[in-house]
Amino acid sequence: MTANTVKLISDIGFTPASSQDIRSGMLGFVTVTFADLLVLDGATLRVTESGKHALSFPSRTDAHGRRHPYFRPRDDRARIVIENAIFAALGIKRDVTS
Repeated sequence: MTANTVKLISDIGFTPASSQDIRSGMLGFVTVTFADLLVLDGATLRVTESGKHALSFPSRTDAHGRRHPYFRPRDDRARIVIENAIFAALGIKRDVTS
């Protein structure tokens, strides 16, 4: 299999959020396997105040209050590619403006 034929997402899991979290906009937790090579666990699927779906990536906060993501898209283009692939795998229609 060449790099051009590798499927970006080879497996995906979704754990729904609690009813309390859903009221605050969090829909659940996503576990994604990329190209049968890398498993990323702990991303959250949310609905923004404007009603759009979005992913949030896990991070830690240091002693100075700065957040450091464990993993994140490299840039906005990568975020869109990753979100599109994850949303498609979860059967979520992508917002037209994204």
